[in-house]
Amino acid sequence: MAIRKILSAFDISASGMRAQRQRMNTIAMNLANLETTRTESGEPYRRRVVVMQTDGKARTFAQIFSRFRHRLFGTHPRHIREVESVIARDQIAAPVEASIQVVQQNAFRLVYDPDHPDADENGYVRLPNINVVTEMVDMIAASRSYEANATALEANKSMAKKALEI
Repeated sequence: MAIRKILSAFDISASGMRAQRQRMNTIAMNLANLETTRTESGEPYRRRVVVMQTDGKARTFAQIFSRFRHRLFGTHPRHIREVESVIARDQIAAPVEASIQVVQQNAFRLVYDPDHPDADENGYVRLPNINVVTEMVDMIAASRSYEANATALEANKSMAKKALEI
């Protein structure tokens, strides 16, 4: 049972790292296509984002705690109520699934460039709906999230190693 819990913690951190890596790749793809005015569909490149979700099986800490409550009857009843009120808000983490979605609602940027081969009859070129500042902020956030998952993985590894020394 304890091995499954340790491996579950590894799975959660690893899935977070995979999701953030996919997010970084998607941001890099967006930045690489910043000036792409024509794709296979004939329109400019559309910004892509990574959407993350769990499998829906995550439970709150209070739900998990209730299974082990019978072990705590030797303590003062007030202690259990205080712990339950604090942990009822918290959720146990679960592995995430990441998928790339195309952002459709943003309008393309119009730039006046009558000499461009993709310019319309008024001389405007439709450019992708990508904001460099937004992409850079997202890239920093993804990088920090990846680092946090790597730190959690390293902490889990260290705890498992210490447990083996007992």
